[in-house]
Amino acid sequence: MKITIVGAGAIGGYVGAKLALAGERVTFIARGANLEAIRHRGITLVTSDGGQLGTREVQATSDYAAPGPQDVVIVAVKANQLESVASEVPKLFGPDTSVVTMQNGIPYWYFQKHGGAHDGRCVTTVDPGGAALRHLPPERVIGCVVYPAAVLAAPGVIRHIEGDRFPVGELDGSTSARVQAVSAAFVRAGLQAPVLDSIRAEIWLKLWGNLTFNPISALCRATLVEICQYPATRALAAAMMGEAQAVAHALGISFRVSIERRIAGAERVGQHKTSMLQDLEAGRELETDALLGSVLELARITGTAVPTLETVYALTKLLGRPYEQPGTVAAPAPAPR
Repeated sequence: MKITIVGAGAIGGYVGAKLALAGERVTFIARGANLEAIRHRGITLVTSDGGQLGTREVQATSDYAAPGPQDVVIVAVKANQLESVASEVPKLFGPDTSVVTMQNGIPYWYFQKHGGAHDGRCVTTVDPGGAALRHLPPERVIGCVVYPAAVLAAPGVIRHIEGDRFPVGELDGSTSARVQAVSAAFVRAGLQAPVLDSIRAEIWLKLWGNLTFNPISALCRATLVEICQYPATRALAAAMMGEAQAVAHALGISFRVSIERRIAGAERVGQHKTSMLQDLEAGRELETDALLGSVLELARITGTAVPTLETVYALTKLLGRPYEQPGTVAAPAPAPR
């Protein structure tokens, strides 16, 4: 299978390395030192037990047109970078190319093929100009939820921390041949990739932790276990999760675990810095709109009160303001009381 990974950071690098090691024809769209490292040395994966795997059987380029039509394009850039790459991704398309989206937070396509009252609506907080919806149309998209934790340890070197689960699903809940093919490729690579009939429910389950622990960790410079073991921040996390759960319920989503169990799961991860804290320490733009702003948009749509989420959003936006790129979307209006 010809697979191009757009974004060779921690998650894109991890997935691409695993797929390449399993024999898939993998190309990375990368830039800078990362691009040069992969071109000259291939990609190296440092496993969670300290082992090291490497392969030179990968291609790397900054030219989206160079690889030609692909079977699958995995878009693994951060949500706040999606708009900037969306117009280039179609250069990789053939008639049947599938696009697997691997962004944290509520995706731009959330209401596409949704079938509910808001069917066809674009989540404008994460796609303010509509570029993602225009260039990455829902007909090509396969949803994916990313559970592993990894870091880009050095150019071309990915360090896997924990987790191997990448659930996938069609936006309309069907079990298509293409989603089964993506799942099978991931499984051959040693990843868990069940095909779900409700990918949105899985998105909410993952987001439940991300919208909570990412901003708290950035604001407090704290790891997951520190947040969970300090009573005040544990209570704050629970309050945020309760409000997010109310928004999800208003959209017909049920959670299969309790708030306390979700917090306990985060606590077990231990001394891990969230991706938002890593971005803050590196001076990169924060994913505040994808993780929190998008939920405030959905709260506004459903008329759900989320005062704690609004407060944490405001604080986190101010924290990340020095790192925002020009044209960053303005803060959404508060949800109704």
